[in-house]
Amino acid sequence: MSEPADGAGGRDLPDAAGHQRPDGVGDATVEALGSLSEALEAVEVARGGLYAFHRMSGTADLTLGEAVGKLRSAGHDDLADTVERELVGRNVLAGRWTFQVVEEYDDGYYATFRRLEREAREQLVGGRRHLFEAEMKQHRRSTGRVHHEAGPDAVAPDAAAPPAAG
Repeated sequence: MSEPADGAGGRDLPDAAGHQRPDGVGDATVEALGSLSEALEAVEVARGGLYAFHRMSGTADLTLGEAVGKLRSAGHDDLADTVERELVGRNVLAGRWTFQVVEEYDDGYYATFRRLEREAREQLVGGRRHLFEAEMKQHRRSTGRVHHEAGPDAVAPDAAAPPAAG
Protein backbone atom coordinates (compact mmCIF):
# COMPACT_ATOMS: atom_id res chain seq x y z
CA MET A 1 0.00 0.00 0.00
CA SER A 2 1.49 3.30 -0.98
CA GLU A 3 0.95 6.34 1.18
CA PRO A 4 -1.48 9.05 0.03
CA ALA A 5 -0.45 12.67 -0.19
CA ASP A 6 -0.81 14.44 3.13
CA GLY A 7 -2.62 17.74 3.05
CA ALA A 8 -1.43 18.65 6.54
CA GLY A 9 2.21 19.19 5.65
CA GLY A 10 3.38 15.90 7.20
CA ARG A 11 1.71 16.50 10.57
CA ASP A 12 -1.18 14.14 9.91
CA LEU A 13 0.76 10.91 9.34
CA PRO A 14 1.08 7.76 11.43
CA ASP A 15 3.93 7.87 13.92
CA ALA A 16 7.12 6.95 12.08
CA ALA A 17 8.55 4.81 14.88
CA GLY A 18 5.45 2.69 15.31
CA HIS A 19 3.19 2.66 12.30
CA GLN A 20 5.18 3.49 9.17
CA ARG A 21 7.04 0.78 7.32
CA PRO A 22 10.83 1.00 7.41
CA ASP A 23 12.66 1.85 4.18
CA GLY A 24 13.07 -1.13 1.88
CA VAL A 25 10.15 -3.16 3.25
CA GLY A 26 7.87 -4.29 0.44
CA ASP A 27 4.14 -4.82 0.20
CA ALA A 28 4.50 -8.61 0.35
CA THR A 29 6.27 -8.41 3.70
CA VAL A 30 3.68 -6.02 5.16
CA GLU A 31 0.88 -8.27 3.90
CA ALA A 32 2.54 -11.39 5.33
CA LEU A 33 2.99 -9.72 8.72
CA GLY A 34 -0.62 -8.53 8.52
CA SER A 35 -1.77 -12.12 8.06
CA LEU A 36 0.46 -13.28 10.91
CA SER A 37 -1.04 -10.57 13.13
CA GLU A 38 -4.56 -11.57 12.05
CA ALA A 39 -3.81 -15.18 12.96
CA LEU A 40 -2.52 -14.08 16.38
CA GLU A 41 -5.72 -12.09 16.91
CA ALA A 42 -7.71 -15.27 16.20
CA VAL A 43 -5.56 -17.13 18.74
CA GLU A 44 -6.27 -14.36 21.28
CA VAL A 45 -10.01 -14.82 20.71
CA ALA A 46 -9.61 -18.60 21.04
CA ARG A 47 -7.70 -18.07 24.28
CA GLY A 48 -10.55 -15.90 25.55
CA GLY A 49 -12.94 -18.71 24.68
CA LEU A 50 -10.74 -21.15 26.55
CA TYR A 51 -10.78 -18.91 29.63
CA ALA A 52 -14.58 -18.60 29.30
CA PHE A 53 -14.75 -22.42 29.15
CA HIS A 54 -12.54 -22.56 32.28
CA ARG A 55 -14.76 -20.09 34.15
CA MET A 56 -18.03 -21.72 33.08
CA SER A 57 -16.80 -25.21 33.90
CA GLY A 58 -15.77 -24.07 37.37
CA THR A 59 -19.11 -22.34 37.88
CA ALA A 60 -20.91 -25.48 36.71
CA ASP A 61 -19.00 -27.65 39.19
CA LEU A 62 -19.75 -25.30 42.09
CA THR A 63 -23.43 -25.09 41.09
CA LEU A 64 -23.49 -28.87 40.74
CA GLY A 65 -22.32 -29.09 44.35
CA GLU A 66 -25.25 -26.89 45.35
CA ALA A 67 -27.61 -29.12 43.37
CA VAL A 68 -26.31 -32.18 45.25
CA GLY A 69 -27.09 -30.46 48.54
CA LYS A 70 -30.58 -29.59 47.32
CA LEU A 71 -31.19 -33.16 46.15
CA ARG A 72 -30.21 -34.38 49.61
CA SER A 73 -32.49 -31.81 51.28
CA ALA A 74 -35.33 -32.99 49.06
CA GLY A 75 -34.78 -36.58 50.22
CA HIS A 76 -33.01 -37.93 47.11
CA ASP A 77 -29.86 -39.21 48.81
CA ASP A 78 -29.14 -42.03 46.33
CA LEU A 79 -29.29 -39.67 43.34
CA ALA A 80 -27.26 -37.04 45.21
CA ASP A 81 -24.62 -39.67 46.01
CA THR A 82 -24.43 -40.75 42.35
CA VAL A 83 -24.11 -37.18 41.00
CA GLU A 84 -21.53 -36.31 43.64
CA ARG A 85 -19.48 -39.45 43.05
CA GLU A 86 -19.65 -39.38 39.24
CA LEU A 87 -19.56 -35.68 38.42
CA VAL A 88 -18.59 -33.27 41.21
CA GLY A 89 -14.87 -32.49 40.90
CA ARG A 90 -14.50 -34.69 37.81
CA ASN A 91 -11.67 -34.03 35.34
CA VAL A 92 -12.94 -32.43 32.12
CA LEU A 93 -10.18 -34.14 30.14
CA ALA A 94 -8.05 -37.14 31.10
CA GLY A 95 -6.22 -36.13 34.28
CA ARG A 96 -7.04 -32.43 33.89
CA TRP A 97 -9.26 -29.77 35.33
CA THR A 98 -9.72 -26.72 33.16
CA PHE A 99 -6.99 -24.70 34.91
CA GLN A 100 -4.52 -27.34 33.74
CA VAL A 101 -5.83 -27.12 30.17
CA VAL A 102 -5.46 -23.32 30.26
CA GLU A 103 -1.94 -23.54 31.66
CA GLU A 104 -0.83 -26.07 29.05
CA TYR A 105 -2.29 -23.95 26.23
CA ASP A 106 -0.73 -20.75 27.60
CA ASP A 107 2.70 -22.26 28.18
CA GLY A 108 2.82 -24.19 24.90
CA TYR A 109 0.94 -23.13 21.80
CA TYR A 110 0.03 -19.60 22.89
CA ALA A 111 3.50 -18.66 24.17
CA THR A 112 5.14 -20.08 21.03
CA PHE A 113 2.72 -18.25 18.74
CA ARG A 114 3.27 -14.90 20.47
CA ARG A 115 7.05 -15.36 20.49
CA LEU A 116 7.26 -16.20 16.79
CA GLU A 117 4.93 -13.36 15.77
CA ARG A 118 7.05 -10.89 17.81
CA GLU A 119 10.31 -12.30 16.39
CA ALA A 120 8.98 -11.95 12.83
CA ARG A 121 8.07 -8.30 13.43
CA GLU A 122 11.42 -7.57 15.08
CA GLN A 123 13.36 -9.22 12.27
CA LEU A 124 11.40 -7.74 9.36
CA VAL A 125 10.12 -4.31 10.47
CA GLY A 126 11.96 -3.35 13.65
CA GLY A 127 9.16 -4.62 15.89
CA ARG A 128 6.46 -2.37 14.46
CA ARG A 129 2.92 -3.64 14.99
CA HIS A 130 -0.15 -3.38 12.78
CA LEU A 131 1.60 -1.87 9.74
CA PHE A 132 -0.95 -3.39 7.38
CA GLU A 133 -3.82 -1.84 9.34
CA ALA A 134 -2.02 1.52 9.71
CA GLU A 135 -1.59 1.69 5.95
CA MET A 136 -5.20 0.65 5.42
CA LYS A 137 -6.25 3.50 7.72
CA GLN A 138 -4.20 5.96 5.66
CA HIS A 139 -6.01 4.85 2.51
CA ARG A 140 -9.52 4.77 3.96
CA ARG A 141 -9.61 7.96 6.01
CA SER A 142 -10.39 11.42 4.69
CA THR A 143 -7.11 13.25 5.32
CA GLY A 144 -7.53 16.65 6.91
CA ARG A 145 -11.07 16.00 8.20
CA VAL A 146 -12.05 16.06 11.86
CA HIS A 147 -12.30 12.52 13.31
CA HIS A 148 -10.13 11.15 10.48
CA GLU A 149 -6.74 12.08 11.97
CA ALA A 150 -3.79 9.70 11.61
CA GLY A 151 -3.28 9.57 15.37
CA PRO A 152 -3.97 11.40 18.62
CA ASP A 153 -1.13 13.91 18.07
CA ALA A 154 -2.90 15.28 14.97
CA VAL A 155 -6.23 15.91 16.74
CA ALA A 156 -7.09 19.58 17.12
CA PRO A 157 -8.12 20.43 20.72
CA ASP A 158 -11.67 21.31 19.66
CA ALA A 159 -11.99 18.10 17.59
CA ALA A 160 -11.69 15.74 20.56
CA ALA A 161 -15.33 16.36 21.57
CA PRO A 162 -18.18 15.09 19.39
CA PRO A 163 -19.97 17.73 17.33
CA ALA A 164 -22.85 19.52 19.04
CA ALA A 165 -26.34 18.43 18.08
CA GLY A 166 -28.13 21.06 16.18
